[in-house]
Amino acid sequence: MDTVIVLPGGGYQGLSDHEGEPVAAWLRGLGLDAHVFRYPVRTRHPEVVEAVLAEVRRVREAGADRVALLGFSAGGHAAGHAALTAAAAKHAEHADTPRSADPAARVDAAILCYPVVSMLLDTHAGSRRELLGPDADEAARAATSLEKLVTASAPPFFIWHTAEDESVPVEHAYLLGSALAAQHVPHALHVFPHGPHGIGLAAGHGDAEGWTTLCASWLRESGWLD
Repeated sequence: MDTVIVLPGGGYQGLSDHEGEPVAAWLRGLGLDAHVFRYPVRTRHPEVVEAVLAEVRRVREAGADRVALLGFSAGGHAAGHAALTAAAAKHAEHADTPRSADPAARVDAAILCYPVVSMLLDTHAGSRRELLGPDADEAARAATSLEKLVTASAPPFFIWHTAEDESVPVEHAYLLGSALAAQHVPHALHVFPHGPHGIGLAAGHGDAEGWTTLCASWLRESGWLD
């Protein structure tokens, strides 16, 4: 059994309903097991990433063979953070460092939708304040910036964004794509010319509406769909 865990956005202040159950229903329509995880909000790092990794462990213990994370905006950050944290632990173990990987927390694929990526950028400061507090230093911001966490052990990524996104500028997606490319991590990155932030399944939003078709094709090519 393959499972996709959906993480809605909400700026780490709340969870957006339209980025939750409708997305899980779409995934179930593709033949995947999928559910929404209501990760903690209005809390400080590392509670969110620890909660997501605990959910990954739970679904594996319930019988999932492979686990993917799909997140929107801040939920995209949470998904990427969990996937890369688990991969970094595995990478460190292979490098004979004291850190040990937990195989049950492994993430096999990550799908990020207009994600918050970098805590080093000044854009979308609200997510950073909620996660790290108002006075986070550069070291704390770097330690939670996805582009700084990519290792060669990272799982495949599917990322999409819109060029018109003013809330979380597309620069975030480009930073992650560049970091994945530098480590030769398989990934797809799609940037659509039009569409605001927070459009979820993007029905009625022109070319961006095609992200679900592109994602389904990527999942099929990756062996997740028959």
